[in-house]
Amino acid sequence: MEMSGPYKNMELASFMSASKGYMGECGLRGGYVEFINLDPEVKKNFLKFISARLCSSVLGQATMDCVVNPPQEGEPSYDLFIKEKMAVLQSLKERALLVEKTFNNMKGMKCNVVAGAMYAFPRLTLPEKAIKKAKSLGQAPDFFYAMQLLESTGICVVPGSGFGQIPGTHHFRTTILPQTEKLKVMLKKLEEFHDKFLEEYK
Repeated sequence: MEMSGPYKNMELASFMSASKGYMGECGLRGGYVEFINLDPEVKKNFLKFISARLCSSVLGQATMDCVVNPPQEGEPSYDLFIKEKMAVLQSLKERALLVEKTFNNMKGMKCNVVAGAMYAFPRLTLPEKAIKKAKSLGQAPDFFYAMQLLESTGICVVPGSGFGQIPGTHHFRTTILPQTEKLKVMLKKLEEFHDKFLEEYK
């Protein structure tokens, strides 16, 4: 494929993963990458890199065939496929908005719009007392927050320090994938914990 206009010489990489796509086929490992205008030396090294790795299982490869070749209009399963696809996408949109709105209504938390992903990555403004407590334990402040959350509620989030973040900032990553009713319960527990945490370390 060749791009035209101002993008003619732009390098572009597009990735797709069965386990991270909108159907959320977690555990079915398969995916693809498409490169456009990739530097030949970079492409050569990429191909060398992937040739030394294991490929997807047969099940993962069959799944990717279904992902890239969905039912087409006029085929027997097309109407049901579209109905299920739109229901999944609508549900993900509603859950993304619910998570974003809940986090942004919490004191000391800021969350960007959740778009194109199944995770939220809110920024935490932690009290200085909590930061000092974390450092006294040899822990990153957001790791300390995440462990307190897990021990108090059973809710597991991933500390932002595990991803790399601007020094002095604190985040955590959580999924939007639980069913809506379960997600509401989780968010309520998280909000209650957060209020108590801020009160304890104010």
